[in-house]
Amino acid sequence: MAAAKSPFLRLFTYPGAAGFCLSAVLARLPLGMMGLGIVLALNNIYDNWTSAGLMSAVYTLCAALVTPFYARLFDRFGQRRVGVTALIVQALAILGFAIGAMRRVPLGVLFVLAALMGLTQFAFGALVRTRWAWVLRDDKTNLLNTAYALESGLDECVFILGPILSAYLATSVSPVSQLYLPALALLVGGLAFFAMRSTEPPAVVRMEAVDQSAADHSPVDAHGTVLPSETDGLRGSRSALVYPGILLLVVIFVIFNMSFSAVDVSVTALTKSMGREGAVGLQLALFALGSLCGALIFGSVRLKGSRWRYLTTFLVLLTLGYVVFRLVMDSLVLLGLAEVLTGLCVSPIFATGNLIVRENVDARALTEGLSWLSTGGSIGTSLGSTLAGVALDQFGPHGGMTIPAVVTCCAVPLALLGWARSRRRGMVVEKGENTQ
Repeated sequence: MAAAKSPFLRLFTYPGAAGFCLSAVLARLPLGMMGLGIVLALNNIYDNWTSAGLMSAVYTLCAALVTPFYARLFDRFGQRRVGVTALIVQALAILGFAIGAMRRVPLGVLFVLAALMGLTQFAFGALVRTRWAWVLRDDKTNLLNTAYALESGLDECVFILGPILSAYLATSVSPVSQLYLPALALLVGGLAFFAMRSTEPPAVVRMEAVDQSAADHSPVDAHGTVLPSETDGLRGSRSALVYPGILLLVVIFVIFNMSFSAVDVSVTALTKSMGREGAVGLQLALFALGSLCGALIFGSVRLKGSRWRYLTTFLVLLTLGYVVFRLVMDSLVLLGLAEVLTGLCVSPIFATGNLIVRENVDARALTEGLSWLSTGGSIGTSLGSTLAGVALDQFGPHGGMTIPAVVTCCAVPLALLGWARSRRRGMVVEKGENTQ
């Protein structure tokens, strides 16, 4: 009976849920391996840190730029129809990059391949979250909250294991073996994911425009979100960014995601200054471990009230945690403890952001809305490492460790604004209903 009450176990009682969830985890492995994998391959073979960093940045930037574009295609034409081709091209580009690096082709060729890898990458996290929303469309027990928390926790597992696998393979097997594994994982996991047609949400392009009177009876889920039906035509083609609060949410994700790369860079510099370079992996893993625990806790409770209120609360707690980082950073033991406790807020922030998108964006634009959060996160990560690098050059590790608290603090007023706007919209809707 106890097992039956577990919300996480209840998720997998839905037909096909375990299959698409696990295959998506495998397909997301490149997210945790490719960035570091490119750097290690280029530095080991070409002995050039600058080119390695630039090439990794090109890959990341290209991926961030095209993610919303792919998301719109997924929403309009279907996940399988768009994803299979892009997935195969991306895997071939990764293999081409690895082979080219081993043969020491000109760096210009590798830059082109790195750009191609990025331009064919899409957000598997958004696809799997869209599937959860579709599979759980009739659920009345807040299981979507659990599903999104689970996916945030699985993301953390990918980002914990990915760099470890990349470093091990690059140093113990071959300089490019850390690129072969993500290509294989992408093909196996991705093709398995797209083969599961029963859980795939319907594409807008498959919905024929029919009599408008029938369209007025579109189904609505427990959250009040209009679901796809065969009477909807192409009405859901507008961008997800025009829905209430979504653009503001993306800006918030850009800002607070700067903190994560700033922590990575600053902790790396700190351990190096202490002569404890070998401890950097453990320190960063503790932060991710806290986030994983936070996902499990968040997914096990049923929260009521405004999502924006919870987002604001978690951002405030994350800011305070970063302040503690700065205060205890001279002791790696205390810093590790602070990382675990502060990490408890991380996955709930991502899960709450995804739930805000789910509640405000039409189902026909849901993948795009979720993908914009991924794009915002990628942009923020790039900016954060740059900003932290400047602070480290000017003020050392203590200056770098100040950046996470500062940038996250800047996101709090924006979250408060989103909360206020959502309350205002709620009161307007309630007033309109009372006057009818």
